[in-house]
Amino acid sequence: MEERGVDQVTEVTNTSWFARLGQAVVGVLIGLIFVVVAIGVLFWNEGRAIRTAQGLAEGAGIVRSVPAERADPADDGTLIHVTGMLSTGGPIADPDFAVRVNGVRLERHVEVYQWKEETHSETRTKFGGGEERTTTYKYVRTWSDKPIDSDRFKEPRGHTNPVMTYQSRDLLAPGTRLGAFAVPDYLLRGFGEAKRLAATDAQVNALQIRVSKPVALNDGVLYVGRDPSQPAIGDMRISFAEVPLQTASVVAAQAGSGFAPFPTHTGTTVELIAAGAVPAKVMFQHAEEENVTMTWVLRLIGVVFMLIGFNFVLRPLAVAGSVIPLLGDVIGAGTFLVALVCTVAIAPIVIAFGWLWYRPLIGIAVLVVGAATTWGLGRLLHTRAAAKRAARPAA
Repeated sequence: MEERGVDQVTEVTNTSWFARLGQAVVGVLIGLIFVVVAIGVLFWNEGRAIRTAQGLAEGAGIVRSVPAERADPADDGTLIHVTGMLSTGGPIADPDFAVRVNGVRLERHVEVYQWKEETHSETRTKFGGGEERTTTYKYVRTWSDKPIDSDRFKEPRGHTNPVMTYQSRDLLAPGTRLGAFAVPDYLLRGFGEAKRLAATDAQVNALQIRVSKPVALNDGVLYVGRDPSQPAIGDMRISFAEVPLQTASVVAAQAGSGFAPFPTHTGTTVELIAAGAVPAKVMFQHAEEENVTMTWVLRLIGVVFMLIGFNFVLRPLAVAGSVIPLLGDVIGAGTFLVALVCTVAIAPIVIAFGWLWYRPLIGIAVLVVGAATTWGLGRLLHTRAAAKRAARPAA
């Protein structure tokens, strides 16, 4: 059943108790896959973090600072630290917009005014275990730097998005060097802070001959459309930014007159770049901090995957009890707590096993913390269950 309104479609679907139970049983397999993937991610992440930390420590202990003016053949293959002014083999050009700058990187940012589908769902469990889901699809206009596929909308009619004629892109200067050393393009893609570059009449004229809509400057940004204050679907905003030539610091293996990743004994590589004259010690400290941040992010992802997996595994119990909606809610809350206990118990064990191979003391500490937390949650559940049993006669 569908109810249509202005830029909005509401859909109501009903699922029987048997169908929900079948989906939940299939979900057990999906949940087990989630748990296995989570265990793999957590174990792999600890090994990655340890190897990366050891590789960085190895590199910090052997890196040598050398002058940027000359690539000494005797240093070939060794880990070096170089600081100097960047230079290029010529300007960067974006011929589509007649842009030409003498920087390290030119960024073109393109946004198109498009339709976007926003989805909101509400689920209600009915007596007998059936489920009623009400989904509202709302269509709003928004600026987006990525094409939004309107063919996938629930209601594509009247919400068709145009093809993005131009898209965002990064352009690198040719032949970038740090003194006597050639700098690989992949090191420069995330380098430096881009500074806004105001568009000019030259860019307006270059674009106007390619598009049928009016082109104007709006606060240094190219605007394709009739009125920036009242954008229409298909209007474009195009802006530019430049990473200028500047001092840079690199830590990498010397490869002839260029740089290459330095292989460490742990199987990792070291290759760092930073804007400004940054000492090697500080560059390694920043790399170590990034490694710690990445480790915790991946740990969180692994734990969330595991929790979702255990919830899928236990979901048939909640669905089976949902013949009486209130009972299903109670069982659902209980299965979530059980899933949480399982996650809190298993995730630290997996992390600890990852550490035991390299750092036994830390691994043992993680196991102790995980066991203590699991015991505490178990005691909490036991206390709550006992309190409920004690309250029943009084009721």
